[in-house]
Amino acid sequence: MVKMKQLLFGLAFMAGTVTIIQSCDGLLSNLPEGLTEEQIVNGLKEALKVGTDTAVTQLSKEDGYFGDELVKISLPSEAQVIIDNLSKIPLLGQAAVDETIKLINRSAEDAATEAAPIFVNAVQNMTVTDGVDILYGADSAATAYLRKNTYSELFSTFLPKVEGSLSKTLVGNVSAESSYKTLVDAYNTIATIPFSGLEKIENTTLSEYTTHKALKGLFIKVADEEKDIRQDVNARVNDTLKEVFGELDK
Repeated sequence: MVKMKQLLFGLAFMAGTVTIIQSCDGLLSNLPEGLTEEQIVNGLKEALKVGTDTAVTQLSKEDGYFGDELVKISLPSEAQVIIDNLSKIPLLGQAAVDETIKLINRSAEDAATEAAPIFVNAVQNMTVTDGVDILYGADSAATAYLRKNTYSELFSTFLPKVEGSLSKTLVGNVSAESSYKTLVDAYNTIATIPFSGLEKIENTTLSEYTTHKALKGLFIKVADEEKDIRQDVNARVNDTLKEVFGELDK
């Protein structure tokens, strides 16, 4: 195992000055039960494909975000004052807040499928050096690779989808945007009363906030899937994953 690590990191070091050997009979082939460069990269690509597919599938279904406390999106921090002062706001109760939170999460669920083709492109562009770094990196090394190489594109792609979804009537002919505006308007009406002791909420847009939170939840789920593949042999659902990640078990 030590010898394998030394050869792999030597390969990564030399990548900037020499052409990487592409043959399956490359630098790693002389190791007992060793892996070729191609096997390493294919294994990591499979792991990322399996992990991202599972994460996207989980989050894009109904309650994918809303039903999972780990990734559930709450109201923006500036709106916490609404919850704290519900008793002071006529006709506004916890049910209205809960419904708004549900609609925000529905918007994230609606946008989650947009991640799939972006992840596929990033996976296809993985190099041998990327594969080596990921295989022997932390439990979330593959997730970190994806975040670095996809976040900007994901945000740009998610944002219009989230904006459209927030404005779309998802439940009972009410949109997340209109539900949130109702909450803020009701609160701000009370806040304008002299000596109310409340400050108005100025920012009423949800799109960028929801997009960032949706992506945070997405990468949390991808990291969970990666950790499972690394640590649980039962999560290695095909021969390629078993072969490559089995080396880490030795």
